Amino acid sequence: MLISTKGRYALRVMADLAEHPSEGYIPLKEIAQRQEISEKYLEAIIKILVKARLLTGVRGKGGGYKLTRGAEQYTIGEVLRLTEETLAPVACLEEAADVCPRAPNCRTLPVWKGLNRVINEYLDHITVADIIHSRDAGNDYVI
Repeated sequence: MLISTKGRYALRVMADLAEHPSEGYIPLKEIAQRQEISEKYLEAIIKILVKARLLTGVRGKGGGYKLTRGAEQYTIGEVLRLTEETLAPVACLEEAADVCPRAPNCRTLPVWKGLNRVINEYLDHITVADIIHSRDAGNDYVI
């Protein structure tokens, strides 16, 4: 499993919007500048997030985007499942995969199922709020 730039940038957008909740709708241009992401590429990513109702947008002067829920209500798994084709570590565990005829005799299938479970459980227990607060963790150590 390799997370694409689309998935990584989607997480950065969600974190950016979560860090600026009181600013209302944030223009795409501002997000793109802060995150150093092409506006054109960002448009495609935001379109996915709006369609899934993770974000809401307003056009025109004073328009932009904002989260539809609190940052603690979005999991990293939810965002990545929207932007990535799959989070499965092997093709036979992808959501739309046909049942593998070798599955009943596959010695490695339990390993891949376990890894798939660990990946999904891990990503579903981290929220966007956790991301924006994590950079502060550990900064209280003084020598």
